Amino acid sequence: MPKVAVYDMTGAQTGEIELNDSVFGVEVNEAVVHQAVVMQLASQRQGTHATKTRAMVRGGGRKPWKQKGTGRARAGSIRSPLWVGGGTVFGPTPRSYKFSMPRKARRLALKSALTAKVNDGGLLVVEDISFAQPKTKDVVKFLGNFEAQDAKALIITAENNENVEKSSRNIPGVKAISSLGLNVYDLLYHDKVLVTKDAVAKIEEVLA
Repeated sequence: MPKVAVYDMTGAQTGEIELNDSVFGVEVNEAVVHQAVVMQLASQRQGTHATKTRAMVRGGGRKPWKQKGTGRARAGSIRSPLWVGGGTVFGPTPRSYKFSMPRKARRLALKSALTAKVNDGGLLVVEDISFAQPKTKDVVKFLGNFEAQDAKALIITAENNENVEKSSRNIPGVKAISSLGLNVYDLLYHDKVLVTKDAVAKIEEVLA
C-alpha cells in the first residue's frame, strides 16, 4: 500500500496514512484516462452552432432570369449555395456532443488519475481544511504553507464546504470541490491536489 505524509494546515507533518492499493496504486491506463477527459470536455460543449440552408435564407423565391435564351447559366434562385448570400450545404446544426463510457471504465480512469498524482508526488493529504469565513487571503496563506501559491491547486473536501469554495474561487488556477465532485479532468489539470483525510476515506469507500 502506498504511504503518504499527512499535514496540518500550517504545512507541518503530523503523521502518515496508508492509501488503498485498489484506488491509489493501480496500473495507470492512459487510454481510458484520455477517453474520460474527451467525454468530460465534450459534455461541456454547448452545441448551439447553426447555419442556414437555402430553404432558410430570406428571399430567392423568384427565378432570377428565364431558363433559356440569355446566354447565362441556368439559375432558379438567388439563394442557391453557389451564390454569394446563398444557403450553406451540410453546415453545422444544433446537436449534443455528449457520449457515455461504461461505469467500470469511468472508475478506472479516476483510479488511474489518482494513482498518477500519488506517483508524481502531487497528492498532499491534510488533516482538515476549513476557514472561519470566506476569505481569499486565508487560502493564499494556506497554499503558501505547501509552496503551492503559484501552482494550479485542487482542494478536495469530504463534503461541500462553502467557506473553502468561496475563498478559493477568486484565485486563478485554484479550485475547491467535494469528494462527490471528483473528476479526471480536474485531477490532471491541477499540479497539486490537497485532499482531506475524510475525503480520502470517502473516495476509497466509493472506488475501492
